Amino acid sequence: MLPASPAKKRAGSRILAQVVAKGSCGLAAALLATVAQAAQGLKYEVRIDAPGDVRELLEQNLDLVRFRGNDRIDREQLQRLVRVTPEQVRTLVATDGYYSPQVSATLDRESSQTPVVQVKVTPGEPVRVGEIDLTLQGFAPNPDQPADKQFDVNALKAGWPLKKGEVFRQNEWESAKRAILRSVVQTRYPRAQLVESQATVDPEQRLANLKVVIDSGPEMRFGDLRIEGLKRYPDTVVRNLNQIHPGDYYSEAALQSYQSRLQDTGYFASVEVSADTSAILNEQLDAAAMTPEQNANASMAPLPLLVRVVENKRKNVSAGVGYSTNTGNRASLTYDDLSVFGLRMKSALTLETKKQTATSNFYFPVTPEGYNDSVGASFERSDISGEVTSVASLAAKRAWGTPLLERNLTLELLTETKTVGGIPSSQSKSLPLTYGVTWRKLDNLLFPTKGYALNAQVGGALLPILTDEKFIRGYARGVLYMPLGASSNAIFRSELGGLASGSKNGVPAVYLFRAGGDQSVRGYGYQELGVPLDGAITGGRYLATASAEYQYWFKPQYGAAVFYDAGNAGDTISALHPKSGYGVGGRWKSPVGPINVDVAYGHAVRKYRLHFSLGFTF
Repeated sequence: MLPASPAKKRAGSRILAQVVAKGSCGLAAALLATVAQAAQGLKYEVRIDAPGDVRELLEQNLDLVRFRGNDRIDREQLQRLVRVTPEQVRTLVATDGYYSPQVSATLDRESSQTPVVQVKVTPGEPVRVGEIDLTLQGFAPNPDQPADKQFDVNALKAGWPLKKGEVFRQNEWESAKRAILRSVVQTRYPRAQLVESQATVDPEQRLANLKVVIDSGPEMRFGDLRIEGLKRYPDTVVRNLNQIHPGDYYSEAALQSYQSRLQDTGYFASVEVSADTSAILNEQLDAAAMTPEQNANASMAPLPLLVRVVENKRKNVSAGVGYSTNTGNRASLTYDDLSVFGLRMKSALTLETKKQTATSNFYFPVTPEGYNDSVGASFERSDISGEVTSVASLAAKRAWGTPLLERNLTLELLTETKTVGGIPSSQSKSLPLTYGVTWRKLDNLLFPTKGYALNAQVGGALLPILTDEKFIRGYARGVLYMPLGASSNAIFRSELGGLASGSKNGVPAVYLFRAGGDQSVRGYGYQELGVPLDGAITGGRYLATASAEYQYWFKPQYGAAVFYDAGNAGDTISALHPKSGYGVGGRWKSPVGPINVDVAYGHAVRKYRLHFSLGFTF
């Protein structure tokens, strides 16, 4: 708090005395105006003449700027602030590497208008990093380990962030120390400590010589797995996902990966995976009573792997409504049960204008080898572009891999009833086996701006078992993200598909190809592009689509796009006459993923269409 100055008190006393002596209403009004002005404090301006980065630093931290508008500032207080400003400037710019600045701060005393404080700073040449003495104590090589398993001390030193010749800034110096210590404690040496750090600045030579000493502490390994908080569900849901073995070197990355896999299971409201540091605490408490040999052995004791979980409630029911520019109005009801005969069950009923679906799937606990097995049943009825289908299916699926490389194998039994225009209904059944693989190399899985994703599927029904028409099918789609600058990027999409069979009759409609819609060729209705048949659109044997889009982000969260899509589906390759659509759209990086709103013009149908999509679906 700034106290009221004597000058301000004397001014108030003089005004009060004048009012009492004259008793004037006019002077009373003047008093009120003057008191109001005094309560607001002295108004003044601050003008800083300095290079851009230095000026920004001073504008954010100088007391002259921070106290501007304070109701306790008068001219005397302002003069005090001006007097201490040069020293404060020197202290501030030193944190940015400038140790020999020329500073002046003056106050325009004569102006009857708003006082102006002029601060002028010539920072001079910055101090740069000179010699770096990085000493690593401990980190002794383990003779029992091969060379490629040893802790790479040279790589640790090479990774020191603050290089020789760079401007010496205080925040970067502190950040560099934290970073190198962090890289040590994340693997093998969780008890590493920064035992010494010193920066010796020579303003005349404009050099800062650095010294950092890190002690590794003992090399630590993981011990046995301990689980806390598990009540409803079998411990296999935790143990089968554990890829950390007793004797493995301590690694924070391994702990975080394990925790992420457990969180993705759906069994737990919260998960914490850590090394049990209580073992270290007990060791430190008992160290004084140990012999040196006992203390050394205790330091090498493995750290138990501790998993603390808070279980989700077993049953959950949810309902929702929505709208899709592909399939129309939507109402949904889901029911999940995390323990049905030891399995996790997820079921859903979704009613849309063009499609109605009921599904129920049962998920087995992930196996120690990393396989995610599931079985399920579904029923779907759709009425799209004049083709009405009803499909019932039973499926068994195995999935494995990582977000960077996912693979799956699905065996499915389908029975389908199909009606097209005025053609009598037909029924078919099929038992296809499909293998799928997805590659992802993206800078961000939720909001990608660089990289690619590719999905490929191959399969079919090749045996005359529960199958009316044998077929083989291949499908691939990909997306490429290319940054074009700090605020813009390009997106390219493509998909190809082909089916070989003696006849299309008997092949389920879901294994044929159609195009059009939000994630396909914009400007056309959902699956509107295909093979015309008796006033309806049906699936074809072949598919080819492509898309190019340019995005510009005028704010970090908001952007605009222009795009061009083309593609079609048909029964022959020569029938794939591309239908084009183009338009503009808005983009928003929402908390749940990117939201895209597009207005597209379908060149072949000469109509505009609104498209809405949420998330990066690949």
